[in-house]
Amino acid sequence: MASSQGGVHKRETSSSWSPFRRRVFTVLWTATLVSNIGTWMYNAGSGWLMTSLTADPLIISMVQVATSLPMFLFAMPAGALTDIVDRRKFLIFGEGATTLISAIFAALVSFDLASPGVLLLFMFLIGAGGALTAPAWQAIVPQLVPVDDLAPAVAANSAGVNVSRAIGPALGGIIIGAVGIAAPFWLNAISNLATVGALIWWRSPQRAVGRLPAERFAGAIRTGFRYARHNRHLSATLIRALGFFPFACAYWALLPLVARSQISGGPALYGMLVGAIGTGAVGGAFALPWLKAKIGADRMVRAGTLGTAITLVLFGLAREPVAALLASIIAGASWIAVLASLNVSAQVALPDWVRGRGLALYSAVMFAAMTFGSAVWGEVAGIAGLPLAHFIAAAGALAAIPLTWRWKLQTGAGIDLTPSMHWPAPIVTQNVESDEGPVLVTVEYRLAADTDREVFLKAIGRLGRERGRDGAYAWGIFEDMSHPGLFLETFLVESWLEHLRQHERVTNADRVLQEHVHRLIEGTPNVRHLITVEPGDASSKATMA
Repeated sequence: MASSQGGVHKRETSSSWSPFRRRVFTVLWTATLVSNIGTWMYNAGSGWLMTSLTADPLIISMVQVATSLPMFLFAMPAGALTDIVDRRKFLIFGEGATTLISAIFAALVSFDLASPGVLLLFMFLIGAGGALTAPAWQAIVPQLVPVDDLAPAVAANSAGVNVSRAIGPALGGIIIGAVGIAAPFWLNAISNLATVGALIWWRSPQRAVGRLPAERFAGAIRTGFRYARHNRHLSATLIRALGFFPFACAYWALLPLVARSQISGGPALYGMLVGAIGTGAVGGAFALPWLKAKIGADRMVRAGTLGTAITLVLFGLAREPVAALLASIIAGASWIAVLASLNVSAQVALPDWVRGRGLALYSAVMFAAMTFGSAVWGEVAGIAGLPLAHFIAAAGALAAIPLTWRWKLQTGAGIDLTPSMHWPAPIVTQNVESDEGPVLVTVEYRLAADTDREVFLKAIGRLGRERGRDGAYAWGIFEDMSHPGLFLETFLVESWLEHLRQHERVTNADRVLQEHVHRLIEGTPNVRHLITVEPGDASSKATMA
């Protein structure tokens, strides 16, 4: 961690291994590695179990749908909870519940009670547990490492997932053949205890306690969506995700059928293929810092998408294990290049107060694309066959490269998103209840004599997006036709408490923008706060600051 002693600032060199200098990161990374090995054993066992229960490509592709659909459904509520509650305690509860559900499912498999419907139901429930905890896992990364190590920490987490992906499926395939189909499900439940233990051991740093009460659940979700809509850095990341995941998910959804039907292999081969994807991803993770320095995040995603298209073609052509293994290795390296770049792009676009919700929205978009895509590719494979389904997906991935190129990644890096706390507290002459509202805020500006009107309107438009990110809605700018150069900015906030939260959300980057606007006007802006009153009420509330 960067330190300053005696006025000398020492900065450690960031590398792929830098995050492991932090003990807490190393412990949690190791615990999740153990747990993820169990998870990938469970995933491989589920895919193979479904091919034993049915040969319908659509139903088999539903395994991937049942895994990814919960993330689409629950990611945003989970993100809101992540930003409201204690993240460590939330993770302990979520991981504990997932462990219990996994054990129940393992028992059902042991007693031969697993039908296709039961399998899909428990995959959905376990996926829901993962969906509820995923934003919190991503949001705690900045608590574990300094900002300079954020990118290698994200890559290390992805590498950990893929190390487990390299080990878990192959191990699961061997165990299924040696012990039986229920074994990987029991091992998954047991391995998840590693993360529960590590989280109990960890003492997370205390987040700054605001003087305002925590956000309410429904309002937090609305605020999260509103923030994302006005954050162009996050929006670009989401668009690039939509250009990749609907096509890349094809080989995930169809891989059990490729192993069983197209190559005529057994569970060991299927485990080897998934493991080879993990191996390729691990190798790719070590190359990421060098690649990013050479070609940048945008070209790395383009290269990863091209590699995914090659993967899909190879899977469509594969009739022997060697070709499928080559495709799997390329798939893993391509997947990690895209996934790590997109994840870092989302991380650097978000301040801490909305980090959970922003990352949840990114996860929701990613898994919605995979849910829809998996169902589509299962249907296409059932109608046109496995090879053609892979070839069509490859063509879609290639077409997405030029269609999404204009949206650039990691443009939020370097922006100071720490709270500035420079807004003065509103001056009130009477008591205002926290839930009173909506609140109408008006700001009056008079242009300086030498200010170009279009320059001001461009700057105030950027300021309007900042208001929206911090919780405002129905923003507008009006010009007084009887007084040239006199403008009135207006926006609404849901309640007085939500407006007070706006004061705590304004970042240093926002402060720079506001100072730019103020240099274009005469004097100080005239700010008014007005609260809605019922018609016929003799009282009215208006404050000036």
